[in-house]
Amino acid sequence: MFKSRLLLITSSLILLAGLILGACAQATPPLTTPTAISPAEPVTLRIVVLPILDTLPMYVAQQKGYFDAQGVKVEFIPAGSAAERDQIIAAGQGDGMVNDLVSTLFYNQDTIQIQIVSLARTATSEFPQYSILAAGNSGISSVEGLKGVEIGISEGSVIAYTTDRLLQAEGLSPDQIKTIAVPKIGERMALLGSGELKAANLPDPLSSLAIQSGAIPILNDTKHPELGNSEISFRKVVIDEHPQAIRGFLIAVEQAIKEINADPSQWESLLTEQKLVPEPLIGTYKIPPFPTGSVPSEAQWADVLAWAKEKGLISKDVSYSDSVTAEFLP
Repeated sequence: MFKSRLLLITSSLILLAGLILGACAQATPPLTTPTAISPAEPVTLRIVVLPILDTLPMYVAQQKGYFDAQGVKVEFIPAGSAAERDQIIAAGQGDGMVNDLVSTLFYNQDTIQIQIVSLARTATSEFPQYSILAAGNSGISSVEGLKGVEIGISEGSVIAYTTDRLLQAEGLSPDQIKTIAVPKIGERMALLGSGELKAANLPDPLSSLAIQSGAIPILNDTKHPELGNSEISFRKVVIDEHPQAIRGFLIAVEQAIKEINADPSQWESLLTEQKLVPEPLIGTYKIPPFPTGSVPSEAQWADVLAWAKEKGLISKDVSYSDSVTAEFLP
């Protein structure tokens, strides 16, 4: 009798425990593996590049992985001339470029096609960007000697603008300034070297090479650094579609600029690899400081606009605020 009662109690306890455990099991939600959040696909920005020093920070940012860190993929599209660069941009086959204020005016004279988002490079009191040189056998040694002398330029360009404005700043009147169109830089250098051209305006570092080869420096924008600059620009449609990518791009470039400015001597292999500096200058050429976190001023824009209207290159005003934005600066 006792055994039967004990067996009954034991069975009841086992049944009760089972019910309790079953209830607990139902009350505890099943464990689930969290869904992994995949990072957004990096935006690809296609940058049309000329073989010019102004693009060095972009190459450094690429080499150091700074674009990747910002979630931006950069594809460089080489162009042999400003005309080829502009064709690629106009066709929508490139997204951004290094250009200048004059070029931007032409893009935006009818509708806003591109926006400047940053300075790429600017002249300083020690480092020129544009230089007017005389041929070694020309007998010209001063600005006065350039009166009435044909100066080789590319017409309707930043070269033409800086030629006029530099000489005017030094006292020459417009009728004393004579120019001749030699659009190809290589040809302009060769004609200057042979003496067939008595004078020419050349961008740095090609001006340094010409001087090393015997040309005579007459005037450059170290005296008037507000005149010499280049810009980073993007197509407006790309800016509107990928504002964060533009911001990330500039953060990466800024990081590269700080490294370059801190130690300009460590980039010779990159200069050679990308042909940013002529071979004979490697080892002696000093890299200029690059500007950080800035855009051209409204006064600079207004002067280029005034010059273009004086020359009959454009007939109406082009808005600074629509063409230049500081919104994406780091």
